[in-house]
Amino acid sequence: MFFKPDINTYIPGKIICVGMNYKSHIREQDGRFPDKPVLFSKANSCIIKNKEYIICPSEVKELDYEVELAVVIGKKMKNVPESAVSDYIYGYTIMNDVTARDIQKNESQWYRAKSFDTFGPIGPVIVDKSKIPDPGNLKLKSYVNGELRQNGNTSDMIFGVYELISFISKSITLREGDLISTGTPSGVGIFMKQKKLLEPGDTVICEIEKIGKLENKVIAECQQNN
Repeated sequence: MFFKPDINTYIPGKIICVGMNYKSHIREQDGRFPDKPVLFSKANSCIIKNKEYIICPSEVKELDYEVELAVVIGKKMKNVPESAVSDYIYGYTIMNDVTARDIQKNESQWYRAKSFDTFGPIGPVIVDKSKIPDPGNLKLKSYVNGELRQNGNTSDMIFGVYELISFISKSITLREGDLISTGTPSGVGIFMKQKKLLEPGDTVICEIEKIGKLENKVIAECQQNN
């Protein structure tokens, strides 16, 4: 029986993310294309929903945004071929893979930089897979204070959605409710000629065709209980 989550109460089991998965994002960095998917995880305690606040911790000086197509797994899967992956997907949503770039750069792993509380906005809805028959051709954008920052298409992925999930399932059992976030296109703040990172007071909108808009405002840690 398929897992059918309500976005308002949904907390993923595992969150498995994919780094460096868009050609445009590779080109804005160092141009080195990965031979296999680059995987990392986020803590599920970082999840927030549409219109909730992203809290910028006092120790973070370089806060960044990443619009990503996220896949919600609908039933247990292990070692599933790419051709059958769709049978195990419940649906799709948007994730903003919020990242502390200075922490990411200065530590030997990404987990903490990606997992601060509130660093995992998802929403605004979970769209049934029947509404998105081709996840490999979706426009995705991000805006900060109304300024377009990212403007890409999932067709620019190095490893497509089904290929990614099949690859993961060869070594990791995926269960209903797990979330796979599939990478981000170019336009993140850290790699602009003049860095454009997030500050308290900024509003980030992540938009993906056929899903909608995920909107979150950034506040300083000292503001969270005000």
